[in-house]
Amino acid sequence: MAQSTESTRLDALRQLDLLDTTPHRGFDRITRLAAQIFGLPMALISLTDADRQWFKSRIEVIAESVPRQGAPCADVVETSSIIVVEDLLESNAYRRGAYARTGIRFYAGAPLVTPQGHCLGSLCVLGNEPRTASDDELQALTDLAEIVMAQVEMLHAVGRVDAISGMPNRNQFLDDLTDMALDEPGGTRMAVLVEIASSLEMDQAARVMGTRYFDEVVQAAAATIQAIIGPHRPLYHVGSTHFAFMAPSGVEKTSYAALLRSRTQNQHRTLRSGFLLSPRIGVSEFQLGDIEPREVLRTAHAAAQGARLAGDTVSFYSRKEDQSDARRYWILNAFKSAIAEDQLHLVYQPRVDLWSGECKGTEALVRWTHPESGAISPAEFVPIIESTGDIRSLTEWVVDASLAQMAAWQRQEVFVRLSINISPSNLEDTEFLPMLEQRLREHRISSDQIELEITEGAVMREGGNGLDKLGAISSMGLTLAIDDFGTGYSSLSYLQKLPVDVVKIDRSFLLNLTTDEKALTLVRAMITLCHDLGYRVVAEGIEDKATTDLLVRAGCDEGQGYYFGRPMLPDAFRAWLQDREKALL
Repeated sequence: MAQSTESTRLDALRQLDLLDTTPHRGFDRITRLAAQIFGLPMALISLTDADRQWFKSRIEVIAESVPRQGAPCADVVETSSIIVVEDLLESNAYRRGAYARTGIRFYAGAPLVTPQGHCLGSLCVLGNEPRTASDDELQALTDLAEIVMAQVEMLHAVGRVDAISGMPNRNQFLDDLTDMALDEPGGTRMAVLVEIASSLEMDQAARVMGTRYFDEVVQAAAATIQAIIGPHRPLYHVGSTHFAFMAPSGVEKTSYAALLRSRTQNQHRTLRSGFLLSPRIGVSEFQLGDIEPREVLRTAHAAAQGARLAGDTVSFYSRKEDQSDARRYWILNAFKSAIAEDQLHLVYQPRVDLWSGECKGTEALVRWTHPESGAISPAEFVPIIESTGDIRSLTEWVVDASLAQMAAWQRQEVFVRLSINISPSNLEDTEFLPMLEQRLREHRISSDQIELEITEGAVMREGGNGLDKLGAISSMGLTLAIDDFGTGYSSLSYLQKLPVDVVKIDRSFLLNLTTDEKALTLVRAMITLCHDLGYRVVAEGIEDKATTDLLVRAGCDEGQGYYFGRPMLPDAFRAWLQDREKALL
C-alpha cells in the first residue's frame, strides 16, 4: 500500500474514533454470529492501526491487540479482499506471527471497507485446527463484514453523543473548542480532563463484573462530575474513562485547583456506589486560537497522568515536564509489542552464602532491548508499566520464562533456588496466584524452589489485605522475601506479623559501610532485628571484599552484588555456577 494511501486510511480510521474505545454489544453480536456460522470458538473485529491490530470486538480471545507485522488481518487491509489461511503453521508468512504462537491454526478474514474505499481492518474467525472454508461460509463472512461497516457508519452518523453516558462526545468537544476560538480569539482558558479510574482498575472491574458494570461506572461518574461542575456547564465524554469540561473564564489557577480537589474528594466520599474509584484531574491552560483543539485534549490528558504518577488529585500541564511525559507515553505504547516480538529477555544474578561461599540461589531480572532504541533500563520502564494493566502481562511473561529456564537447568543437572520479583499490583490481582500455580504445574517446578520478592512499601500499601495475600502465597509452599528493606515505612509491630522468610537489606545502606561507623552500626542493628524475628538476611549491592568481611562479622547470611557476579545470561550463569562449585571443592 502506498504511503499516501496508508496515511489517508489511518486518518479515516482515527476520525471514526473506534480505536481504544469500550466494548459495544452490537459489534459483539456480529462476531458471535460469525463464530457460530463457521462453528469456530474465536472471532474478532480487528482494526489495523499503524503498528498493531486492535480488537474492537473479540470472542474467546484474551489479548486486546497484537502487532500488525505478521498478522493476516494486516494483509486483508493491504489487499482489501478476503484472506483464508487453512493452516498458519504451514504458512511462511504467518507461522511466526502472534496468532500462530498462541495455538491458532485456521484464519479467515473479510475486509471492513468504508464507502470511500478505505479498508479499516477485518472481520475474522479463528480456529485451533486446520480446516478449509466453503463458498457459503465466506459469503456469510463478507455479508457480516458489510453489516459491521453499516454499524460503524450509523454510529458515526449519530457521532455527537456517547451512547453509554449520554454526554456530548470527543468530536463535539473539539468542534466546540474550535467555535470558542472563533468567538474569543486570544482569550486564556483552561480545559479540565477527569480520568475516573486507572486502566488497571477498570480492567480488573470489567473482568470481575463484566461490561454492564463498566457501563454503570461510566454513567455514575458522568452524573457525579456533572454535579461537581453544575448543570449548566457542558460535560463531554472524550474517552472510555475520560470526561472533559471548560473551566469558567477568568478563574485563578491555584484557587480553582483547590476547589476541584475539594469537590472531587467530597463527592467521592459520599458516592455510595464508589464508582469514581481513584479519579485524577488534569488542567491545561491555553490561548484560544493558538493551539489545535486535539493538542488541548492531549495536554490535559498528560496533566491527568502527571497527577496519577504524583499521587495527587489535580495537576496542571507543564511544558517542561512534557518530554518526560512523552517518553512515558512512548514506553507504554512500545511495550505493547515487546512481549509479542521477543524484545524481552532475562538475566540471572547469583546470591551467595557469606559464610560458605556457596551459591544459594539466583534472582531473575528482566531486560528490554527495543529494536530501534536499544536497551531500556528496567528502572525506567518497570515503574511505568506497573501503573497500567500491562504489568499483568509482564509478570506472567517473567514467571513463565524464568520457570521454563529453571526446568531447562534441572534437565542439565543444575539445581538452584529461583527468586522472582512481583509488583504491588500483582498482590491486588485475583488471578495472580492461580496463574502462578498453573505455571508451576506446567513446568513441573516445586513451589519450595521458588522465592517471591516484594518491596516492604508494597506490603504496607495493601495493609491487612497484604498480610492475607502474603499468607496465601506462603501456604502454597513458596518462600517470601521483603526486597529493599529499610527504604519503606513499615513499623516494627507490623514487621513482626509478616509471613516472610527472607529480608533483603537495600544497597543504599552499604554505600559507606567501610568508612562510616554509624552506617555499620545501623546495618548491624538491622541484621540483629531481622534474626530476632526469625528472618534470613541478604545484603544487596556488595561490590568489594571489605564490605563482605564487615557483613560476615555483622552476622549477615547471604550477599548479592557485582563482587560475586553481575546479572548473566542463562548459559553464562550456568558456567559461573560450575566454576564456583569447582573452586569450593
